[in-house]
Amino acid sequence: EAINCLNAAIDIYTDMGRFTIAAKHHITIAEIYEAELVDIEKAIAHYEQAADYYKGEDSANKCLLKVAAYAAQLEQYQKAIEIYEQVGTNTMDNPLLKYSAKEYFFKAALCHFIVDELNAKLALEKYEEMFPAFTDSRECKLLKKLLEAHEEQNCEAYTEAVKEFDSISRLDQWLTTMLLRIKKSIQGEGDGDLK
Repeated sequence: EAINCLNAAIDIYTDMGRFTIAAKHHITIAEIYEAELVDIEKAIAHYEQAADYYKGEDSANKCLLKVAAYAAQLEQYQKAIEIYEQVGTNTMDNPLLKYSAKEYFFKAALCHFIVDELNAKLALEKYEEMFPAFTDSRECKLLKKLLEAHEEQNCEAYTEAVKEFDSISRLDQWLTTMLLRIKKSIQGEGDGDLK
């Protein structure tokens, strides 16, 4: 019922050219799908629509990042990578937002890593070249350790690197999920625990 009313309001506001208000309503619908109806596909669609209406504004990035996080959870890694790279590139030149760029490149690299180790290495090189501040970040150092551990099929080293990172900045649910997916690709890894 609420969604129907919001959709009707969106139609009216878009006809009037009031896209910012329409975008806010799309976010409200997305949040309803997220929290109450647990329909992530529909939530993604509404976040994308909101981002489209917000084009070029900071609010667009917030919506796109939601889409990327859900896309990765649904194993739509290519979509997630494109969004994280796009938002990372948009924010790295902004003095106020550039520190967030390393997080977006980190998440894009993790998505690459789940798909293919070589892709992750190439992506990492690309991000370091595009955004030199990324090289010194804890995120970049963790990625390098994880790649090395993965290459050597060394489960202990992988777990140790994650543990060390987590002791300074707590891993959220999304990162934990992605790191576990990568860890499972190390041969002989079956216990599915990061710590």
